[in-house]
Amino acid sequence: MSENNVLSTLTAQMAQEGIRRLLVLSGDERWCAEQALMLRDALAGDWLWVASEAPVEPHCRPQALQTLLGREFRHAVFDARQGFDAAAFAALSGTLQAGSWLVLLTPSYATWENHPDEDSLRWSDCPQPIPTPHFVQHFMRCIASDEQVLHWQQHQPFSWPHFPARDDWQPASGEPQPEQAEILQQLLQMPSGVATVTAARGRGKSALAGQLIRRIGGTAIVTAPAKAATDVLAQFAGDKFRFIAPDALLAGAESADWLIVDEAAALPAPLLHRLVARFPRTLLTTTVQGYEGTGRGFLLKFCAHFAHLQRFELRQPIRWAQGCPLEKTVSDALVFDDETYAQTPRGNIRISAFEQDVWRTNPELPLAVYRLLSGAHYRTSPLDLRRMMDAPGQHFLQASGTDRVAGAVWLVDEGGLSARLSQAVWAGYRRPRGNLVAQSLAAHGGYPLAATLTGRRVSRIAVHPTRQREGLGQQLIAQASADASRLDYLSVSFGFTATLWRFWQRCGFILVRMGNHREASSGCFTAMAILPISEAGKQLAEREHHRLRRDAVALSHWNGEAVPVIPLKEATLNDDDWQALAGFAFAHRPLLTSLGSLSRLLETCCLPLPALRGRLRDKDSEVQLCARLALSGRKALLAMQRAEVAQALATLDAGRAQRLHDRILQWQFFH
Repeated sequence: MSENNVLSTLTAQMAQEGIRRLLVLSGDERWCAEQALMLRDALAGDWLWVASEAPVEPHCRPQALQTLLGREFRHAVFDARQGFDAAAFAALSGTLQAGSWLVLLTPSYATWENHPDEDSLRWSDCPQPIPTPHFVQHFMRCIASDEQVLHWQQHQPFSWPHFPARDDWQPASGEPQPEQAEILQQLLQMPSGVATVTAARGRGKSALAGQLIRRIGGTAIVTAPAKAATDVLAQFAGDKFRFIAPDALLAGAESADWLIVDEAAALPAPLLHRLVARFPRTLLTTTVQGYEGTGRGFLLKFCAHFAHLQRFELRQPIRWAQGCPLEKTVSDALVFDDETYAQTPRGNIRISAFEQDVWRTNPELPLAVYRLLSGAHYRTSPLDLRRMMDAPGQHFLQASGTDRVAGAVWLVDEGGLSARLSQAVWAGYRRPRGNLVAQSLAAHGGYPLAATLTGRRVSRIAVHPTRQREGLGQQLIAQASADASRLDYLSVSFGFTATLWRFWQRCGFILVRMGNHREASSGCFTAMAILPISEAGKQLAEREHHRLRRDAVALSHWNGEAVPVIPLKEATLNDDDWQALAGFAFAHRPLLTSLGSLSRLLETCCLPLPALRGRLRDKDSEVQLCARLALSGRKALLAMQRAEVAQALATLDAGRAQRLHDRILQWQFFH
């Protein structure tokens, strides 16, 4: 039997059994493309080709694949020869119908781990693509151990394996499946309260929500991060479907018997709490784990606030058969299983460090750490896995009992920029990759050389729920500090809540910055804190904490929320204020970066300064100010605000203003 006949027979068998499989083509670029095109000609289907550049239609770039979610395709090609966008790979697998092949193109196995991966530019903080040997080796191990994956390598013989027959699969009819029907019955009887339905992709969560809307006697409002993602829900809800965006829902006074929140974990927790409080009954649906990066942290953190929460889980796939090989392959390769919390770590705890080379020698250890961190955080995605495996400057500590990991901390090297580059960052002339806290200390702080200091940022920290309240998190931070004895500080950036801040305070951190807008991911203001190690680190922490206290009144006025420090009510301008004001007036520092200094300037200076006073004192919107001042837009408004500060400084001390102007302008020129 010819290869094409064998392939057609196997594909027909997959459709009858309701499954999908992965076929890996490894070799040089021309050979891989030729084999993929041969497969495309041999099998009828959509054959979506996902690549930066594709030889056929239909195709899309990996970054655009999210726009195709909710659609279905028969067969697809994913080109990973130049770079492996793991999230797009997983998303593509979720669009494939039963009976489909996902054809993956990779470089030759012999050379793949040495290939620079263009996708690394998104997560490595490196200016050029880097090789990703640990991810490649992990992926190859998964493929080698998966008997359901077909692997065709150039210059090697290939034979089609014989797969044991499975039971025939019956596609869903559109009526509720047994799991769905049981949950629907309980939801329809729910007098009030909050319920969650969680599941992996393809289990019919959105269909269930739509079926609920169709069956209830009253009214329902649907909200979600994006309306486009509610198409399936709308299809099942029919004429009773009514969508309102989350922000519009909060701003209005709409009421209904039910609120349905689709993909709830993608919304900030504070926003969710406010939404839930408005309705007598709420159903939250969300994908647990997967390429969206929601994680079981949604259940552990958000849902824990509801004492009588009803939890439901859909386990049976709707769009393909239970045990679909492709689903398992993708889950194993991208570590989507996060069952770390199923068992309690026992025994005395021992803390030890490990580096990335342990992925070669003992991969089960970093996998266990990743699963723990993934389950503890709302939005762990494949980018985090790639970063953990291969990005430079990553460090890890794990705390294990006698049988399993109980806690872990992930740290990232930051700082060490040259003096000239740090000054350019402070002035707003440069924003090099990476160095989240180190750059923020320079760009938003008062010390132009802040980014020259060296630190390690706590990227993630987690303790198993059954081993919390034992001081394990503080022990991990203490060990991390001891291991960084040659550096200047440890740092952390987090969405501020009183609970989180109490933990970091107990660890010895000093608050050095509060953001001036709520982050979309957390619904909280960003806080940054430092645990000083060296004398230079102590001076930096003290300096920035003092600056935060001086700015606290202005920042609280702007945020509408108290800053958790003891405010210093100083109206006079000091040297740091003059420098910050000059950085805004003569360089590119953003307006709100110098919020405190600008507020003190308005108290000191008698000039009208309408663009500044309107924005900072009266909190007029930029649109309102542009209309009032006859300005063409935001750029013109910012230019006027900079000019007003320059005018005010010259009025207060023209010579000092000119000296600062001349010095700061030099910081944009460096080598």
